[in-house]
Amino acid sequence: MIIDLRSDTVTKPTPGMMQAIMEAQTGDDVYKEDPTVNTLEKRCTELFGMEAALFFPTGTMANQAAIKLHTQPGEQLICDKWAHVYNYEGGGVSFNSGVSCKLVDGHRGMITAAQVVDSINPPDFYHSPLTSLVCIENTTNKGGGACYDMTELKKIKAVCDEHGLGIHLDGARLMNALVAKNEDPKQYGQLFDTISICFSKGLGTPLGTVLVGKKDIMKNAIRVRKVLGGGMRQIGYMAAAGLYALDHHVERLAEDHKKAKELAAVLAAQTYVDRVEPTETNIVIFYLSDRISEEKFMADLQQLSIKISSMGQGKLRMVTHLDYTQEMHQRAMNVLAAY
Repeated sequence: MIIDLRSDTVTKPTPGMMQAIMEAQTGDDVYKEDPTVNTLEKRCTELFGMEAALFFPTGTMANQAAIKLHTQPGEQLICDKWAHVYNYEGGGVSFNSGVSCKLVDGHRGMITAAQVVDSINPPDFYHSPLTSLVCIENTTNKGGGACYDMTELKKIKAVCDEHGLGIHLDGARLMNALVAKNEDPKQYGQLFDTISICFSKGLGTPLGTVLVGKKDIMKNAIRVRKVLGGGMRQIGYMAAAGLYALDHHVERLAEDHKKAKELAAVLAAQTYVDRVEPTETNIVIFYLSDRISEEKFMADLQQLSIKISSMGQGKLRMVTHLDYTQEMHQRAMNVLAAY
């Protein structure tokens, strides 16, 4: 029994999802003739109260398209120093859009409205890049699945409105935040210009992200997707997986959150662990004590058929997910307690 806690991207489609995939009606999505894709896009616009949506193969491509839609070359976006768009998208911000990042030293991947204000370059000072966009990540990946407070998001939105900045939400794990905080997705639709919603993480599909947004910003999204190589044909099979996930895999995210908190509690009780980050959703971040070798620890777990991730700088990560069963969970906790 392999227990893979490296990420929530390692899941396989459930039998019900496979059935939905096999029965999907499809067409050519490049011609916008795939009925299942069109249904998923409409479902997402209605869910978030947005005006337009477009299906992308990956979350990175959706984020990169959003940045391109919001900015011009030579401009600058504001994001946390741990943001996915800066750390894990291959330098695409500069490669695809010719944009630089103003990095904010936030808390667990989350920034404040005051920090956004402090990071805006004077618009009439032509020696510095023109600030044009703020990128928010919720939940935060490198921040351990942390969830933004809605009050702070509203303050950030007010700052963006005051200074004429776009605001994009990298919602790769937004569904986890919605479940953990019992929030209404339409609240996010009211605050953000664009939102990426990933289906291949906690929701368990093989691929797929939908970018939703305001119509005037999204009007060129399909052109940018084409330039980035994201045009797909009979992709309704994967859109069907997304629709199935919305119907069957959202509420169950609470189970992943519960297991993650239980793993965090076990780790916090061990002398070989220096500290564990607060655990709100399905990501557990912890640090070993100085006397324990990270390489040996991970190798020892590997020998016991448990896989976890190292995120650098001593940061180790476990992510609970759809395929992490109760039997696996009990074994993982026993191994961690006995190490």
